[in-house]
Amino acid sequence: MARITVKQLNGPVLCEDGANLLDQLLRGGAFVDNPCSGKGICGKCKVRILSGKTCEMSDTEKNLLKEQEIREGIRLACMTEVYGDVEVELLKKERKHEVLTRGYLPEFEKDTFGGGYGIVIDIGTTTVVTALIDLVSGEELASASMINAQKHYGLDVLTRITYEYEHPQTGIRELQDAIVHSINGMITEVCDEAEIPKEEIREIDVAANCTMMHMLLGVDARSIGRAPYRPEFTEAKRLPASGIGIEAGKDTLLYCLPQVSGYIGADIVAGAYVCALQKEKGRVLFIDIGTNGEIVLASQGRILCCSCAAGPALEGMNISSGMRAAEGAIEDVKITPEGNEIKVIGGQEPVGICGSGILAVVKELLRTGIVKKTGAFIKKEKLEEDDYRFPMIRVNGTKREFVLHEKPEILVTQGDVRQVQLAKGAILSGFTALLEKAAITMGDLDKVMIAGQFGAHLPAESLVGTGILPEEVKDKLIYVGNSSKTGAYMALMSARAKQEIEELASEMEYIELAETENYERIFADSMIFP
Repeated sequence: MARITVKQLNGPVLCEDGANLLDQLLRGGAFVDNPCSGKGICGKCKVRILSGKTCEMSDTEKNLLKEQEIREGIRLACMTEVYGDVEVELLKKERKHEVLTRGYLPEFEKDTFGGGYGIVIDIGTTTVVTALIDLVSGEELASASMINAQKHYGLDVLTRITYEYEHPQTGIRELQDAIVHSINGMITEVCDEAEIPKEEIREIDVAANCTMMHMLLGVDARSIGRAPYRPEFTEAKRLPASGIGIEAGKDTLLYCLPQVSGYIGADIVAGAYVCALQKEKGRVLFIDIGTNGEIVLASQGRILCCSCAAGPALEGMNISSGMRAAEGAIEDVKITPEGNEIKVIGGQEPVGICGSGILAVVKELLRTGIVKKTGAFIKKEKLEEDDYRFPMIRVNGTKREFVLHEKPEILVTQGDVRQVQLAKGAILSGFTALLEKAAITMGDLDKVMIAGQFGAHLPAESLVGTGILPEEVKDKLIYVGNSSKTGAYMALMSARAKQEIEELASEMEYIELAETENYERIFADSMIFP
């Protein structure tokens, strides 16, 4: 047996000799950043081995660490096996995240209730938001938010689906237990705050992406991760909340909003309903940008939708110094002749850069000519030494890097720019493909509505400056906030809203981008920066 003692944990973690260190740390409740879910790709799960025997370091692990880190005993937990007693120091603490809980609420007719309370929940891949609602007044009495506890099984939907593949006997139940336990904790929190007994909750309405909805209900999500990417269900669900372990009233109803496809979930249907796309006379583009970019186009009574794999770069992952939008994350950047002006969440010393920050810095790199429209850094030797940009570019072997911040050192690498470029290409190509399908242009759009946690932090300058959106729509952007939660609220308060949301889901036409004519050309053109 091996005994892992963690400096920041109260008790040791016991395991078999040869056990994977990351798995055991997560099992023991330690926070270890692992965006790639232990695949040995991201290089973020760094810990310091203070004493004890571990496996030899592989060449792959050495390439992901700096020489100084190796000398200091730092290892990647996902690539380390433990033998006997090992003492470990965690290098990162979990930071307070910014979570968007509010959004645009249109006027609508509410039902009349005789009493009681309701709960609305928005389950995102990254965050979960819960609110307690007085059914009589429609007032929000309390709200709670947290990072999705399923993060231990992967930071995106595909790594969590992979977890189900790799753990066929236990994975589905583990993922369900994680989210249900989180929901129970938040329900207790909001009820305690409002001094309301949980037994008085009559209904819980949930909006979530398709994978999260499957995992909440304990339904196998593996079919969403393989071609033809068909979910086990898309229709709205009504069932007793107690049936999946949610602790509320004995007869509390759980209502799960409908979905369209494996990658257009109830969160997007809810957002489309909040924005009244089914009633739009004009041409409106609705966007929810995250690890996946979900896009809905309403044009002359037709509602088209698609999903593009933007990748985790826009949420700060797969970026060399990337992190979630938490305290210490750089969220905005301005490059000037006097140096880099940065804005940090929480107003403290920076420790990394989040999604809005990486978009802002790429926008600035393009504006100042440090990065060309092909996505490549300019050659440092082509700059005069008195050029203010000269010291900002560092040559690391054959690679060029931008020095964003010196102490602590935060760099933007060529690989980081390429990650943003791939995300930009995926999102813009999705817009373009939908517009071509509807036979309209960007200039024909009346409004572009941006929803979601990440979208709320994206100024028009970054979206247009990086070319995710073209210049023609810069003055047509409308930010609608957490429309997923708002849609769940409307469903809770109105039986008619429930019916209309279900009708809307059935009317939305899903377009598979990979099967779109000339999509490879559209994607290649969309990769070029402005």
